[in-house]
Amino acid sequence: MTTQTTHAIEVTGLGKAYGDHRVLAGVDLTVPVGTVYALLGSNGAGKTTTVRILSTLLPADAGRARVGGYDIHREAARVRASIGVTGQFSAVDELLTGRENLRLMADLGRLDRHRARIGVERMLERFDLADAADRRAGTYSGGMKRRLDLAMTLLTGPRLIFLDEPTTGLDPYSRRELWGIVRESVAEGVTVLLTTQYLDEADRLADRIGVLDGGRLVAEGTATELKRLVPGGCVEFRAVDGEHLAELARRWPESSPNAEALTVTVPYDGSLAALRRLLAGVDDDAVTGFALHAPDLDDAFLALTGRSGVGAPAEGVSV
Repeated sequence: MTTQTTHAIEVTGLGKAYGDHRVLAGVDLTVPVGTVYALLGSNGAGKTTTVRILSTLLPADAGRARVGGYDIHREAARVRASIGVTGQFSAVDELLTGRENLRLMADLGRLDRHRARIGVERMLERFDLADAADRRAGTYSGGMKRRLDLAMTLLTGPRLIFLDEPTTGLDPYSRRELWGIVRESVAEGVTVLLTTQYLDEADRLADRIGVLDGGRLVAEGTATELKRLVPGGCVEFRAVDGEHLAELARRWPESSPNAEALTVTVPYDGSLAALRRLLAGVDDDAVTGFALHAPDLDDAFLALTGRSGVGAPAEGVSV
């Protein structure tokens, strides 16, 4: 029997290997109820394997995990009954209409007839599919299929959903539509474990982010905290003219001048003291303005996974 917990997912030492290839090598993570947790990682990092194990579609070789308060090994049926899963590939039956796909999901979820009818109509309206409800899903656009897929996932009312790279292949407008739906679901108390390769997606949606690399969780924190793990940044000064640009470049030999844009970019460690030093002595008549550029999530991801030449991967960083 499940017990009350503040965590929707609790994972300790999760491991999985195929022969000599270790896909997961001891992953620990917790996901608080009512939040979005994003797993970032390149192809082969172990994101989908993690989702498949936690949704009981794949057995783990090592470790323990509780999902929705249930043990994934001993209470797999209870886990499956309490979650929803939207995978990388659509579960929509393209030969059925949108309405028929939802009715099929209601039957699989063993909803009674009244609840199923109300739920299907509500999902069609919520996901802006009412006008296309009686068209075959095979005629839907990619964004419409993804919305239908998510509607099918949410129809039975799971309090925890797994979204495995849900916006892969979608255009920017459809991606933002899906982001809005995720935010609405979380506002209603749903917990989301999201896997993605899109760093902006994690930045916009996630309360907390884990970075998977080589089967290990190499860093974990909020987007802001992960960005702070990367030292440096820069200050970009815009010069009045070429003469003043050359003067600024001489002042800072480590800077990168751009004669065409009349800008000079100076390395900056992010501290207030360093900014004051840079601004001190700069003639107001020499510049028209300046802009601060801090490391973004892309910089953090590249540094943490060692794919940018910045350095070796971090080992178990948590902030």
